[in-house]
Amino acid sequence: MYAQREDDAASSAGASAAENEPAAETTAAPTHQHRRVTSFRSRRSSLSTKQQSTWDRRWPELGKVARSDDGEPAPLIDTAAWFGRTAPVVLEIGSGTGISTLAMAQEEPHLDVIAVEVYRKGLAQLLGGVDRAGLTNVRFVRGDGVDVLEHMIAPGTLTAVRVFFPDPWPKARHHKRRLLQAETVALISSRLKPGGILHAATDHADYAVQIAEVGDAEPTLKRTSADADLPISVQRLSFGCESPHRGAD
Repeated sequence: MYAQREDDAASSAGASAAENEPAAETTAAPTHQHRRVTSFRSRRSSLSTKQQSTWDRRWPELGKVARSDDGEPAPLIDTAAWFGRTAPVVLEIGSGTGISTLAMAQEEPHLDVIAVEVYRKGLAQLLGGVDRAGLTNVRFVRGDGVDVLEHMIAPGTLTAVRVFFPDPWPKARHHKRRLLQAETVALISSRLKPGGILHAATDHADYAVQIAEVGDAEPTLKRTSADADLPISVQRLSFGCESPHRGAD
């Protein structure tokens, strides 16, 4: 699914003046005041000797954590300082082992990519690939994607957010753990620039329907293509869909 954040100028003629106020574009989505239900599962894994060596050498430069050991959220990211240039920034939530992330970063050197993943093993695999390929346009955050959006990303600064094949939590009692709920989609939209894209993909039919529903219900997003298939691609304003195709992740 693709969604695009709508530019104020692209809003329909029937939109109220209040909906077109510039302040609405920069207002941050409300933060979660209660303990949030997480969208990821607990998992432990160790790094190989080679992965640990690369981690020790490159992580201090390329990586950040969403929360400190005492639970304090990280500050806003200065992307220009971190990447050493000013370029469009893409946030990928749940980069996994990073195979598709690495491939896209190689194909899109004009974009700066922030890969967010809770599992150190997956980040280490992607970090190793970035190191071997000599890429300079990928950075890493270890932590919960919602934490990153709330505390580390300024409103209206992202060119795109990618959420590829998030955990579908198929059992009905676990649906509350799914990442792409209405509240999170609104938060993502608030971090997109006008015209920025939310691209979500899933191969789980029920989750695809839910993603499409919450995307269509978000007033600041519109589909990039009305004729596209599920799941979705949307733009700010834009929300659109494309057929799911899994990367090597």
